[in-house]
Amino acid sequence: MNRTRLQKRWQQLPEAAIRRLQAGQLRRYLGNVVLPFSAHYGRMFREHGLSADSFQTLEDLSRVPFTTKADLLATPEHPQRFKDFILVPDQKVLARRPETIVRALLQGKARVRESFESEFRPVFVTFTTGRSAEPTPFFYTQRDLTHLATAAGRMVEICAARREDRLFNIFPFAPHLAFWFTHYAGTAAGVMTLSSGGGKVMGTDGTIRHLRKFKPEVIIGIPTFMYHLLRQAAEEGVRCENLRQIVLGGEKVNDGLRQKLRDLAAELGAPKVDVLATYGFTEAKQAWSECPFPHDQPSGGYHLHPDLGIMEVIDPKTGAPLPPGQPGELVFTPLDARGSVVLRYRTGDFIDGGLTYEACPHCGRSLPRLVGNISRRSEVKEMAFDKLKGTLVDFNELEHVLDDAPQIGAWQVELRKVNDDPLELDEIILHVQKINGADETQLGRDLSARCFTRLEIHPNRIQFHDTEHIRRLQGVGEVLKEQRLVDHRPAANPLPVKAA
Repeated sequence: MNRTRLQKRWQQLPEAAIRRLQAGQLRRYLGNVVLPFSAHYGRMFREHGLSADSFQTLEDLSRVPFTTKADLLATPEHPQRFKDFILVPDQKVLARRPETIVRALLQGKARVRESFESEFRPVFVTFTTGRSAEPTPFFYTQRDLTHLATAAGRMVEICAARREDRLFNIFPFAPHLAFWFTHYAGTAAGVMTLSSGGGKVMGTDGTIRHLRKFKPEVIIGIPTFMYHLLRQAAEEGVRCENLRQIVLGGEKVNDGLRQKLRDLAAELGAPKVDVLATYGFTEAKQAWSECPFPHDQPSGGYHLHPDLGIMEVIDPKTGAPLPPGQPGELVFTPLDARGSVVLRYRTGDFIDGGLTYEACPHCGRSLPRLVGNISRRSEVKEMAFDKLKGTLVDFNELEHVLDDAPQIGAWQVELRKVNDDPLELDEIILHVQKINGADETQLGRDLSARCFTRLEIHPNRIQFHDTEHIRRLQGVGEVLKEQRLVDHRPAANPLPVKAA
């Protein structure tokens, strides 16, 4: 059964049937692919006395220890640790399988070798993003690229884009998932796509020139650069009446930012635009999207691909799996990946609405969905505002405060030490671009009050900047991903950034 028909079949199944099918697929995947050919998991399963037959139901997945980003990082003793997670087939094992013998008799040994190469030989690579460690490569085989195209094509379908649409891809051109997922979304769905490479490649001015000429129905990119692009385009009087959808990835998206982007789209002549978010990460080698929903209603959540992977929600403290609808940390396991493979991968991302199997209230699909806001657990930082104890500050919530403020455009949060002294207190500085002719004094008081109401802190300083200055602070057109949260404290660990 091809992947399109399989996806439509899964869309009509109840939760129990989905979980039963996933358990069977997991068992076959472990027994035939992962355990024979993964150095890391073959060793792990032997140490824990596990085999493929240990997994009769999806609940048995909790017997597998978690994999984390730390497991993939190089060490002095093992500088290429990532290789332990690449599936390396044993030709002797493959040759002894009955299905291989039958295929060799029917098709010839040369065709069988070509098939195995397509399945297992890495031909493509992307890298994780993040400032706390060296990027980690994740390898794809031709089979993985087929799955990448399948998942990307489904995203186009779920977002309700059309074959006749023109898709403007403004993700940064780099060996990262977001750019290539969008590339394959266009080719798989047969949608005309123009990729600008983002601000660092073509610059904002060059991207706007293509926006004028291409007049897309759909624009997809990182939220920060999307805002800068549409803001400058509106200031220059650009018209883009065809625009129907703005699709975002690589950063969190909240209601305040969605409304600001809709307002900017209206200035471009497109008053009815859906602003949709996607969620993905390098280790999954896929991404998921929202479907269109009315602006006055909550999102239906991120629609998953249950035939390509299993998403769990766990208690971040105990690691225990949580039932549907409960908030917790996201954990991912692929069901048919080759190349680089990680099982029960802890993302460090927290979903506040949990996982649901109920039909989507907007599109009616019965696919499992992630509902609510996704945030990084690592962005809850301890700040020393006094000499006696630290204060936990949730910068995920601070982002909501700033994006929801109607008189603020672009912004940056800066963490410093008083007088840049490592032994001094911490301070939070808000760099803000005011819009709509707001009064700085009143806006400063309003922002300080919002921060105290939502986070019980007052920023130490609020500095207002013009558009060009805030762009320089964020690194628009200079860095791969614009910086909205920077840590300039001496000897501080840089804040991590999550990719699509």
